[in-house]
Parts: sequence; structure tokens; C-alpha cells
Amino acid sequence: MRLSVMSRLRKERVVRVLGRGLVVLAALFVVPGVEFFIGSRGFASYRYAPPEAGRPPAVAPPVHAPGKPTVAVVVGNAGANVADTLVPYGLLASTGRFNVYTVAPERRPVPLLGGLDLVPDLDFAQLSGRLGGRAPDVTVVPEMPSDKDSDRRVIGWLRSTGSRGLVLGVCTGARLVADAGLLDGREATTHWYRLSGLEDAHPAVHWRRGVRYLDEGNVITTGGLLSSVDGTLRVIERFAGTGTAAAAARAAGWGRYSPGTPARMPESRLSPSNAIVHLLNLGFRSNTSTVGVVLTGGVGELELASVFSPYAEVKAARTVAIAATATVRSRHGLTFVPRERLAGAVDDVDRLMVPGAAAAANRDPGIAAAARRAGVPLEYPHRRPGFAFDPVLRSMARTFDRPTARWTSKILEYRSADLGSSGSSWPWTPTLRLLLFALAGVAALAVVRVTARLITTGSLRPKARDRPPVAVVDLRSTTPVMWERSEHGLFFLAVSGAAVVDEREVRAGQMIYVDAGHSISISAADTDGAELLSVQPIAAPVHSAA
Repeated sequence: MRLSVMSRLRKERVVRVLGRGLVVLAALFVVPGVEFFIGSRGFASYRYAPPEAGRPPAVAPPVHAPGKPTVAVVVGNAGANVADTLVPYGLLASTGRFNVYTVAPERRPVPLLGGLDLVPDLDFAQLSGRLGGRAPDVTVVPEMPSDKDSDRRVIGWLRSTGSRGLVLGVCTGARLVADAGLLDGREATTHWYRLSGLEDAHPAVHWRRGVRYLDEGNVITTGGLLSSVDGTLRVIERFAGTGTAAAAARAAGWGRYSPGTPARMPESRLSPSNAIVHLLNLGFRSNTSTVGVVLTGGVGELELASVFSPYAEVKAARTVAIAATATVRSRHGLTFVPRERLAGAVDDVDRLMVPGAAAAANRDPGIAAAARRAGVPLEYPHRRPGFAFDPVLRSMARTFDRPTARWTSKILEYRSADLGSSGSSWPWTPTLRLLLFALAGVAALAVVRVTARLITTGSLRPKARDRPPVAVVDLRSTTPVMWERSEHGLFFLAVSGAAVVDEREVRAGQMIYVDAGHSISISAADTDGAELLSVQPIAAPVHSAA
């Protein structure tokens, strides 16, 4: 009898412990889960948030040189990736050997990833008029956010016009090139993070991993983001020669140029540590960190991309374009519209970054004054020559943490980046925010339980003497009662709390046998504030006999 009782006790205790554990686990995850949902949804809506509606600025398109090949860098009406757009544009324009235009279905400001609004040079119709109905010699297709109407118009234009020249599909811009049917039966590559999805969507394409670009004649596709440097240099080789391509690589500070052949690179996969760092940044840092990017006239296109792209790609912080003027022209003539003016936006950012070697050499005292008024750090990342992304990644390692910077360089396909030795070894700031939200969930559970007890009992710990007896069992009977394992009494077990059974105290886990033949009063014990939750008979009557 005692063994069966103790076995039952253990089972009930396990069930109670498991139930309470599940409730605590739920409390630990509910509040962080809500915060993660809010953070991730908020960042998703920010990445390609459209610019404010209004009359587009009157900007004259660049002058056309009839003797030069024409390059059309396509951006959708819903925007395009900032690095995929500006890196090829800057490299091609730096040679002086091409007419390079940004073109869109409509000529109005469009968002580049990270909140940088670009005014396209031409729309599709204007480009056709400028070229007399001919196709551009080169069409660059960057990643674009999925948008049904914009995708339809871009894909249609690629089929009818872009396909008549050389097409350069950059990163996951390969999605649109494949949707246009231009990759069927060919070898192609794309960003490693999206390659599996494109393999499923386009099985007729022979997708390859571990290469920076693939040249298939009239179509070139590149790996992710900074692999576009190599793909663009290949375009320059084909139209202007290896010497011009090498000069463009040197001017950009790109020391990894591989003339005439695609450089191989290690195949990348998402590791558990990458996933943890990404989720911590997305859910618990991206909504609370804002970097103000001050646009200045003459800033290089790669320099601009180097500041906006890293933070937006790994969802570690928001970037906001700030300027002292209504529009800003880049080194090679692109027009950008800032979202905030320098006079009033600095109070809402955590720090200011001013991209561009020219801005670092000729520092605007108005920018320094704005940073001082707001009490935020001011950084000029391009003070020294070199590839534009290097100092920004080092800054990320120093101000955020090294794992986030390493994850960023992996996403950028720039794993040889020099991140320096400074910076935290783990993203502690978002980790601590996660823990605080988890503790808040447990605290909320405790408040709910205390409130419920107050409502139901009127006290947090009622005294036993104020409670009525919880049970009265009468074992006196003129009819003999047959009990399992005992013909004369009952076994009682205090499942939890404590009780007094026939003037004998029974604590949780203890069992007592009571003889039959008299009334048994069971009440809560008045011992150290113990509270009776359940007292029950263990043996049950088998049958009654007359």
C-alpha cells in the first residue's frame, strides 16, 4: 500500500512541477517574443520604406556622350539594394569610358536599402528616346524588393530591351533575370544565402556556389553584394580592357582583382552562431540603434554604399540620410534626397557618420556643431585611403561587437575584411535586453498570480485558523464497510501543504492511518503558516456488505 501511495505521490508531484515549469517557460518567452516580433516587423517596414510623397526635385539627367557604351543600372519603383546599385555604378562611372544612368519604370525618388532615396536619371521611355530605340550596351540588375507591379514592369523591360545587350545580374538581382527567362539552361550564381530558394524556383538554371561571378556570354551573374565588384570589373574588361579594369580596382582600393577569370571563394553556410547573432540584432538592437549618415556633395558612390549597406544587411541598426540641403549630388552625378535636415534630425540618432574622403579632408564645422549640440559621437570613416567598406566594418566591430562585424562581412561576401582587434567579443547589449525582457515576463507572471490570490482569498497568505475545516469524514456505520487493504479504517495522505487529521499533524508527503468507528475532522494545520492545498483518502471502498 505504501509503495503505491508513494508512487502516486511522485507522479502527481512530477505533473505539478512540469506544469509550473511550462508556465514559467512561457512567461520567459512571451515578452521577449513580443519584443522580437515588434522589432523584426518594424525593421522590415523600414528597410525599403518609400520616401514621402511630394513633387520630385527638378534634376537634369546627365549629358550623353554618343561615342561611349551606355550602361543602364535598373532600379524598381519600389527601390533597390544600395550596394548592388551604387558599387557597379561607381566603378563603371569612375573609368570615364561609359555613359552610366540609373533608370526606373518611372522617374521619381525611390528608396535604396537603408533609407537612402535616389532620383533615377531616366525612366525606361526616356532612355529609349535618348538611345534612339536601341538597347543599352549593358544592363545592371541589382536586388529589388519584391513588388508585383514593379517586378512585372522590370521583367518585361528586361525581356524586350535589356536582353539585347549584356545583362549583369548582381546578387539576388538574379531572381529578376531568371524570372525574365534569361538564365534558363545557363550556369549562374547569386548570394549564397538565397541560392537554395532560387534553385527551387528556377530548376532550369544551373546554379553554382563558391564563385564570385560567372560569365555566360551575354549574361553575367555575381555572388552577393561585394562580389559585384568582380563582376563589374569583368564588364569593364570586356568593353575597355584589362588595364582599365585594373585601374578601376586600384582607384576603389580593391586588392582582390583577378584579371580575366572569376576568383573562387569558400562556400558559405549559415552557422548556429551566425543565426544567434542575427536574431539578437534583429529583435533586440535594430529598433533602438540609429546611425545618422550625413550626405555631402561629391561623396563617392562606394563610400555611400559602405555606410548604409552593412547595418541594413544584417539588421543591426537603422540608418537615416541627413543633409543640410534639399538634394545632394554624388561624385559622378547621382541625385539623392535626404530624409532629414541636419538642423533638426541629430537629436534622434545615436551617432553621426560622414562618408567620403572629401568630407573628411574638408570638414564642415556645421556638422561638428550639430553633433556637439546633440551630444552624439561624430565619425569620418574615410579619413585614410583604402577600400571604403573596411573602416566601416572596423567601426561596427568597435562600437557594436566583433561577431556582428564578422557576420556582416560574411553577408557582404567580404570575409577577408580587416576588422581590427577592438570591440566586444559578444553582442552583449541585445543579449542583456533579451534577458531583461525574459525577467519582465516572469515578474508579470508573479504579479498575475498574486493578484489572482488576492481576488480569490482576500489575502496573500491566509491563516489556517481563519479557514473552516476542509473535510469531515464519518467512518461510523452500522453496516460493515470493506476497504481495500483495511477493513477498519482509511489511509490519508497530505498531497501538499499540511493538515490535522484526528488531532494528528500530517505534512506534505506523509501518510496516516485512522481507525474506523468515529468521526474524523480534517482541517488546515496552523503550523508555520502552512497551507493545505489537498488532502485525500488513498484507499477507496470496494463494496458494502449488509
